[in-house]
Amino acid sequence: MRVAISLMMVAALWLPLGTVADDDPGDFGTIFFKHKTSGVDELPPAAFPHWVHRMNFKCYVCHEAIFQMKEGADDISMDEVREGKYCGVCHNGKTAFQVTFETCPRCHRQ
Repeated sequence: MRVAISLMMVAALWLPLGTVADDDPGDFGTIFFKHKTSGVDELPPAAFPHWVHRMNFKCYVCHEAIFQMKEGADDISMDEVREGKYCGVCHNGKTAFQVTFETCPRCHRQ
């Protein structure tokens, strides 16, 4: 019984949890946010490792309290994140790393 439960838990982690870049199977379950602001093309889009967050939190912690459950439904801006909205609810320097210019590469990565 324990083995069956363990296998189900491992399988659940491998289910597709978000949109995936077609050219990088290593980012399975990672959601990539497209830029909606012009002039930032040189900055990679933010990559959200959904599976990492899902290992630590239940779905309801973020959905629908912070994010809607529909791809592209939330119009996220860095100003709002810095104001403590969206990702900034947890990425405040207490719950998780703070969003600063020094931490840009943690989300905006190649």
